Amino acid sequence: MEPRWSLQGKTALVTGGARGLGHAIVEELAGLGAIVHMCDKSEAHLNQSLREWEEKGLQVSGSLCDVSSRPAREKLMQTVSSLFGGKLNILMAMNFESAYHLCQLAHPLLKASGYGSIVFNSSIGGVVSCILGSIYGATKGAMNQLAKNLACEWARDNIRTNSVAPGVVETPMTETFLGYEEFTETVVSRTPLGRLGEAKEVSSLVAFLCMPAASYITGQTVCVDGGLTINGFSYHPTA
Repeated sequence: MEPRWSLQGKTALVTGGARGLGHAIVEELAGLGAIVHMCDKSEAHLNQSLREWEEKGLQVSGSLCDVSSRPAREKLMQTVSSLFGGKLNILMAMNFESAYHLCQLAHPLLKASGYGSIVFNSSIGGVVSCILGSIYGATKGAMNQLAKNLACEWARDNIRTNSVAPGVVETPMTETFLGYEEFTETVVSRTPLGRLGEAKEVSSLVAFLCMPAASYITGQTVCVDGGLTINGFSYHPTA
């Protein structure tokens, strides 16, 4: 495989990596040769995932961390710095406030690596209006804008920053509202590809954005939504 299509030897931190999209992203990066450290706030899910990846021979380590806590984020980055010798190639973060702080903490490590890629896990809720999701959409929109700003500010340090905006993807987190048949039917009917997304369809994009092959892509928000944002999105519950 050409080096530009590989993550062999690259170091990565993925937050919320034990379930759902985070789990798929860890597996994708590690499968392409990255050395991954992941964290999660659930000890049970963390240990289960680590055992699974060990059986598959993937280079993944993990630590218990609630990234909503500032001290926990600082401790996490100290762990990452120690593991990877003060350098980091890839940072994958999920929510705005924690993502912003993690970027600040990770900047010296990303810069020291000589090749840095930050990918935010945003949402189409930060791109188009989604009813009943005002605060959620606002935080995801903020992440998309942060990606643009950091792309400009940190380009001189050879750090790229992009945002991935999934549509409605089947994960443990979405199980609850996907249980509402009317909601799911509305989403599928407005999605040109006519189905919900899969976690691996998001993780493949994340991996690409971290590769040398994507070296001229920065400051972008890329939707992975089966075309849903082309049609727009509106859901009005009847009850």
